[in-house]
Parts: sequence; C-alpha cells; structure tokens
Amino acid sequence: MDQPQERKSLFPSDTDVTAPAEPAFASHRCTRITPVLNRVGDKWSMQIVMALGSGPRRFSELKREIDGISQRMLTLSLRGLERDGLISRHVTPTIPPRVDYQLTDLGLSLREPVRALGAWASEHIGCIRAAQESFDAREG
Repeated sequence: MDQPQERKSLFPSDTDVTAPAEPAFASHRCTRITPVLNRVGDKWSMQIVMALGSGPRRFSELKREIDGISQRMLTLSLRGLERDGLISRHVTPTIPPRVDYQLTDLGLSLREPVRALGAWASEHIGCIRAAQESFDAREG
C-alpha cells in the first residue's frame, strides 16, 4: 500500500524552493520580496504603471483612462506606488493645486516586464479559458 503523503502548510515562509543548505537566508529573502511581488501583481498598480508609461498624468486623467478603478482604489494604489519608489508626485501650487504623477526611473524599468507578462497573457488566453471551462465543468 502507498503511504499517505505528509501534509504541509504553504504559508509564505514555507515556499522556499532553494537548496536546503541555506533555508534561513532563502526564507528571509522570500519574506523581503513578497511585498514587492504583491505590488507588481496588483492589477490596478500595473495599469497605472502602463498608463504613466507615455508620460505624466493628473489624477483625473488616470481615473478616466483606467476602466473600472474607483477613486479610493486609485488613491491607495498611487500612494503604494509612490511609497515603493515607482512613481513620483508633483504638486504645483495653484488654486486649486495641480498634482501630476509620473514614473521614476525605477518605475520606467518595470514597463518592459509588465509588457512581457501582458503579451504572454494575450498569447495564452485561449488555453487559459479552455482550462477554466474544463475545470468548471468537472466542479459543477
């Protein structure tokens, strides 16, 4: 008879896939980059990065350009991107104040990986949808 497999939890700290010789280092490294990967994996943040790729935008321009984003989510996403050093916020002291957002050099460096991921998704969307339909048919 087959022995049952040992069950393991997959918490972020348990996802280390490096050699066992350095588990503490690898776990520390994974923990450190998780917030960055969460930002990069966020759909609104990446749409903002791509919108700003062609130049600075005001808040209202971004809101119109990014379909479906709420004012609150745009505000939160912009703050997170600014905190991570991917965008900068420039306030012009007029009445009312003019606020422009633009990509930093770090943010500009993120455009190409985001484009590559978008191209991959576009190329494979048919396969992904077929897999989803197959899965849903088995589950339903």
